[in-house]
Amino acid sequence: MNVTQATRLVAEREIRVKLRDRTFLFGTLFFLVIAAAGTILPPLLSGGPKSVAVTQDAAGPLRAAGLDVRVVADDRAAEQAVRDGDVDAAVVSGPAVLAMDEAPDEVVRALSTAPPVRLLDPDAVDPVVAFLVPFVFAFVFFITSQTFGLQIAQSVTEEKQTRIVEILVAAVPVRALLAGKVIAGGILALGQIVLIGLVAVVGMRIGDSGDLLTLLAPAIGWFVPFFLLGFVLLAAMWAAAGALVNRQEDIAGVSTPVQLAVMLPFFAVIFLNDNATAMRVLSYLPFSSPTAMPLRLFTGDAAGWEPIVSLAILLAAAGAFLAAGARVYEGSLLRTNGRTSLRAAWRERESIG
Repeated sequence: MNVTQATRLVAEREIRVKLRDRTFLFGTLFFLVIAAAGTILPPLLSGGPKSVAVTQDAAGPLRAAGLDVRVVADDRAAEQAVRDGDVDAAVVSGPAVLAMDEAPDEVVRALSTAPPVRLLDPDAVDPVVAFLVPFVFAFVFFITSQTFGLQIAQSVTEEKQTRIVEILVAAVPVRALLAGKVIAGGILALGQIVLIGLVAVVGMRIGDSGDLLTLLAPAIGWFVPFFLLGFVLLAAMWAAAGALVNRQEDIAGVSTPVQLAVMLPFFAVIFLNDNATAMRVLSYLPFSSPTAMPLRLFTGDAAGWEPIVSLAILLAAAGAFLAAGARVYEGSLLRTNGRTSLRAAWRERESIG
């Protein structure tokens, strides 16, 4: 069995095990429900347009404002429709607006004469959307890289703790074990994100958020390669961290640098997303570029060449971290006499080589 065949075998085993894991399946279902609820419920809960009863003469401007206009015979019929609860408001002669217990602002605005408005920045992103989009990008990368990375570390430690790793190493190359785990984690993480993305797209279609979907499309397209490379970088670190210890409970202590590498960029993008200079810097740093660069593409702050350069930097960094992680992984995987220091693992691999 060559390295490629061994890697594929390990990856297939990891995927099969995970797809039979109820925690993973229920977690995926939970995220799908959240994605559906977050895109479908807000338009539904906001209710339809205000309904207003008017005579035929006053119907024009109210229809133009998008209100639900119901034409009645006269003012008395309009007032009665409000009292019966058939409509939210009525417009009668005067003109005057009738309502039961709350002024219908939408109706009043429709009847008012507003001055012309000239937008100086017509393409500006809605403030609510400008807050939610960076949070979603950062949250998706944070949760998936943290969850699947930790699972890789736990899998490595479990194999050491049960001594099954000695059997595995006798059957397949050590690098194939690492590559198979990283590939399997990447496939599962990307598959989960794709499912969530599809549900969100359908939800935005149902919720009539087509304009937002058009704005998000380029950012989502770039997010996929950035996510994959960023995940490989972090997965190599998680695998190395898992190989340094022999017990599951020791993973938290040895993985602190990895967790900081995930958490700090998450909070940086969330809190600095309105700072153009900070976001420009974050979009080129390997640990934050998977979320910062797609966000800059969404807001239109990035030039066409910038994501290519940022992706190239991330690719080089992922390759370097993968090589370093593989060295630590190989140097510590068979050391089962307690926690292994990073320096000892590095030197062990050097002496083996």
